[in-house]
Order: sequence, then structure tokens, then C-alpha cells
Amino acid sequence: MVTQLATDLHKAFPDLTGFSARNLRYMKAFAEQWADEAILQQLAAKLPWFHNCILLDKVKDPAERLWYVYQTLENGWSRNVLAAQIESSLYHRQGRAVSNFSRTLPAPQSELAQQILKDPYTFDFLSLGTQAQERDLERGLLEHVRSFLLELGKGFALVGSQYHLEIGGQDYYLDLVFYHLQLRCFVIIDLKMGAFKPEDSGKMNFYLAAADDLLRHPSDQPTIGLVLCKTQNRVVAEYALRGLSQPIGVAEWQLTSALPPELRRNLPTTEELDAALGPPTLPL
Repeated sequence: MVTQLATDLHKAFPDLTGFSARNLRYMKAFAEQWADEAILQQLAAKLPWFHNCILLDKVKDPAERLWYVYQTLENGWSRNVLAAQIESSLYHRQGRAVSNFSRTLPAPQSELAQQILKDPYTFDFLSLGTQAQERDLERGLLEHVRSFLLELGKGFALVGSQYHLEIGGQDYYLDLVFYHLQLRCFVIIDLKMGAFKPEDSGKMNFYLAAADDLLRHPSDQPTIGLVLCKTQNRVVAEYALRGLSQPIGVAEWQLTSALPPELRRNLPTTEELDAALGPPTLPL
């Protein structure tokens, strides 16, 4: 039926494009999914057509789809960025970091701070070996700073890396320092290659107290800390943050798997590559 309608429309309006059977099916789905005219006019209709096609293809839950519409309009995501955010399950990661914000920040600052943090953070733009150190992670994030900022989210401005603070005559270096334009505060990120440890929160508490004295302008909000670790036990993190006076979040970072199993099985092994290439030759 749809195929015949596409054929009839093409015959009736030969100079017009966009009435393929595929597009007509999208139009039908669009009308069914956005039955609420207010939402349709105020939100979905403001997106480019192919953004809507991505949402119809990839997001089945109406509430989740509407959330991506809001985020796309607010952040100006391109079609590729929208697809990447859906693939990385941003909807399910946003605001999930363990934090003590509700006890250390006033409302509505605490709610906004919670929403800007994710868990986990996906650094699929990095290539880290098994022997990589924290400095390698930091260097990789800075080399891909545009992708890093996109993953952090709207409002983050990079202030510096290995940011020097002199405290009590001793030198300390903060892994990454940002300023968040909406929160109006500094955000300090401490990178960890391993699992979160309770002492990591104590170290961050110390950094934040010093940063509030040495970096914070009187018009700024309290500095926020984020401990980014490879793994964490959420119960341990909650206990570690419970008695601290500074606002701290704890979240994991991850690398997406390089290839799905079905593709990995089709790749040659190291031994097969060596056999195909033969022994190495020495230059003359």
C-alpha cells in the first residue's frame, strides 16, 4: 500500500522529491509517535527531518525519545552526534554519579550539579594499552579535547591540566581543572586507572578546600570535585563521601569494546599474521 502510494505520488508530482516508500513510512511513524500537537509543534517539528528519523529508528521509549529531543535542541547536536549519544546510552548515564551534592550544596545548585555528571563516562575515542598509566589517560583526553568536552557535556571550559597549587609551602598538581559556565564554579577532575578507594575522596576534599581559597572568586559557587576511576563500588563510594564537607562526585570511565565478537572471530590471529608476513627482514 505504501509502495503504491509512493509510486502514485511520484507520477502525480514528478518534480517533487522526498516521497519514497521509506520516507512515507517515516512520516506515518512520525505522526503516530508525536500525536500530541503541542509537543509536535514546540519540539519535534524544530528538529531536522533526519534527526527525527534517527530518533524513530533508535529510541522506542517515548519519554526517552522526548529527552533526546530536548537535549538536541539545547545543545545543537548534529545528526552524527545525536546518533552517538543514543548509542552510548546517554539517557541512562546522565545524573547517575555517586555524590554528596544534596548535603554539601544548596538547592537548586545541588540538583543541577547532579544532572551534569554521568556514570559511566564513555571514552571510546581513546586507545589505551593494558600498561597505560594515569598520565597516559590524561594525555589522551587532552589530545582529543573536543571529544572529551562533548562527553563531559555542555558548559565545561578547560582551565588547565596538572594545574599547580602551592599549599603550605608544598607543590600540588591537579589532574584537570574546568570551569562550568552554568554552575558558575570550578570543577576539579582526578583521574584514576584503577578502582575507587576511600582515600581518593579525602584527597579530593583537600583539593577542593584549597581551590576554594586559592582559585574561587567571591562571585563563584563552591568548587566541585569529580573522581573518575576505572571501577567503583557504589556502596563504598557513598560511605566515603558521607562525612565530607566538600561537594564530590564519583563515577567510572570506560572504553567501548573495539569490535563485536562476530567480527573479532573473522580477524586473523597473531600467529596467522606472522605466518602470512614471514620473518622480518633486516635493512641492508
